[in-house]
Amino acid sequence: MMLAGFFLLLLAVDGASSEDNCSYQHLFKHLNLSLSSQNDLYTMSRPVKHYNTTLTVYLEVLIYAILDMKETDQTFVPYVWIFTSWTNEHITWNPDDFCGLDRIIVPADILWKPDLTIEEMTEKDKTPPSPYLTIESNGIIECRDHVVLVSTCRMQVHEFPFDIQTCNLSFKSVVHNVEELDLQTQLGASTATQWSHGLMTQNEWLLINQTVTSTTVNRFAFDQSMIVYTIKMKRRSILYIVNFLLPILFFLCLDLASFLISDSGGEKLSFKVTVLLAVTVMQLILNEILPSSSDRTPLIEVYCMGVFSLMLLSLLETIVVMYLMEKDSESRDNKADRDQSLTEDCGDKHSKEEKKWTCACISDVSADETPSELLKVSSSQLTEEFHASEKLSDDLREVVKTLALLLNSSKEEVKPGYWTRMAKTINRVFFIFYIIATSLFLVIIFFKWYVTY
Repeated sequence: MMLAGFFLLLLAVDGASSEDNCSYQHLFKHLNLSLSSQNDLYTMSRPVKHYNTTLTVYLEVLIYAILDMKETDQTFVPYVWIFTSWTNEHITWNPDDFCGLDRIIVPADILWKPDLTIEEMTEKDKTPPSPYLTIESNGIIECRDHVVLVSTCRMQVHEFPFDIQTCNLSFKSVVHNVEELDLQTQLGASTATQWSHGLMTQNEWLLINQTVTSTTVNRFAFDQSMIVYTIKMKRRSILYIVNFLLPILFFLCLDLASFLISDSGGEKLSFKVTVLLAVTVMQLILNEILPSSSDRTPLIEVYCMGVFSLMLLSLLETIVVMYLMEKDSESRDNKADRDQSLTEDCGDKHSKEEKKWTCACISDVSADETPSELLKVSSSQLTEEFHASEKLSDDLREVVKTLALLLNSSKEEVKPGYWTRMAKTINRVFFIFYIIATSLFLVIIFFKWYVTY
């Protein structure tokens, strides 16, 4: 009985020891991992046993979302997942000694981590870093971070809004040279692109592909290992087409339709000025989107300036046509005024002569004179009256001629004058030129956009 009890005690002790080996705390004690210990072996230097050993750090970057592309500031704002892994030569264990435990998660502050930085970054990442690291039994350390980056990117906006942009994210160590720390990648470019496509959410930008290049650069008088991720993306242009390109095209169509408005009034001129001001407002909005400096003039600016120039020419042509028609109208008014004054002058002259002739006949007769004297006087008066009647008939003929001229001029007023015919000819020729120039301009601009897209 005593022997059986002794064996049971041994089994209980062995079971207790095996249960202790299966705990995380036992493994932490075995590895000497503790926040309170502050072990310099794990935090103060590279985790290699010999200082000449080059530590290889594997880096993978996956694009989760492209949050923004600020054309005015030339900045690229992606939301990325960064995976880094390296080997710590001081931390290894046999999983069989710890009940098959081959992976543990520890706080990130108790282990050394590579001091990686991004050369294009312009703002410090505000996203908190991952607080934990994963340790495998063979000493491989894994760190997974999700970061919102604000980096510089030289954008080419010549084909905006059908542009394709290429931005770089260059990772390197801050202080370690290439003999101390070597950056490598395990995933290929096609695999990383495929994973990123599976992760990305719907945004303004569509990821085309990403390439990975490992290189060595000279920084601060020594060589450093660098990995460059080149991200190629295309803008989703449907919103810019609906909200910007089509309204300007509609304004151009309205300006083209304004040729149907009569040139006699001022409605056509005011309508063209209003449409031109609307295009000016669209140009002001465009200036807030595009950068102030660019290697090549954006095609959308050429599009806006071309439409603005065509509409400005149309406005100037309307002003010239209205000026010519007004000039012809003034000439007709002046002619009518001259004819009216001529008619009034002839009528006044005729009434004065008739009154004078009647008064002369009555005032020359006197009651004291004898019949012979009256006969002599009457003969002389008849002679004078004959001359007066001849003069009156001449005046009547001039009045008849004047009335005939007035009737002929009133008949000719139905036909347009010289300047009116000239204005209509100019309007007709300019309308044909306007249609041809507008069609060629739009075909060339849209063809260039189509080729680049």
